[in-house]
Amino acid sequence: MKLTKKSHACVRLEKDGRTLVLDPGGFSEEDAAVGAEAILVTHEHPDHFDEGRLRAAMDADPATEIWTLKSVAEKLSAAFPGRVHTVGHGDTFTAAGFEVQVHGELHAVIHPDIPRITNVGYLVDGGRVFHPGDALTVPDHTVETLMLPVMAPWSKISEVIDYVREVAPRRAYDIHDALLTDLARPIYDRQIGALGGSEHLRLAPGASTDV
Repeated sequence: MKLTKKSHACVRLEKDGRTLVLDPGGFSEEDAAVGAEAILVTHEHPDHFDEGRLRAAMDADPATEIWTLKSVAEKLSAAFPGRVHTVGHGDTFTAAGFEVQVHGELHAVIHPDIPRITNVGYLVDGGRVFHPGDALTVPDHTVETLMLPVMAPWSKISEVIDYVREVAPRRAYDIHDALLTDLARPIYDRQIGALGGSEHLRLAPGASTDV
C-alpha cells in the first residue's frame, strides 16, 4: 500500500491501482481528492471537510463515493443519491478495495464550554493504517501505521505521547500539523520519538512511503 501525506490531516492511500483519500479538508491541497475512487471524512470541521471540494470531486467522477458520519453526509447525500454513505462506530465496509472499520464516536474536548461533535476514525485493511480524525481513539485492534494528530487546539504533547504508547503502533506518522511551525517540529520529533515507544516519522506534503 502506498501512503501519500497531503497537507494537514489529509492522507492518500493507493493499492492495486485504486485510490482512497481521507479528510481532504480546507487546509489541504485543492486537488487532494481528485482521482479518488473513495473518500472518507472523519467529521465536519472545515480543516477535515470542505464541501465545495468534495462536490467538485463527485461532479468530476461519477464513480467517486463518500463514507462519513451523519453531519457530513446530510450536506451531500441529496445531490449525490446512492453515493454518500453514513457510517458510525462499529461499522465495516469496503471502499475502493480497502477493508475499513469505523472506530470512535466523539471529537476530543476543545473546551468544556464547547459542545462535542461526532468524530469517527477509520482502520484500514485490518490495521495497516489507522486515521483517528480529531480524537485520541484507541481501536480494539493492532495498528501497524498510526496517523498521529501531532498538534491541535484540543491536545498537548503529553497526551500525544500517551496516545502513541496506548495504541503501540509499529510506526506513527504525523498528521494534523498545519499549525505546527518549523521551529517547533524538532521539539515534537524529539519528545514523541524518545517517549512514545514507537517509531515516529514525518512526511512532507506530497511525499510518499510504502506501508
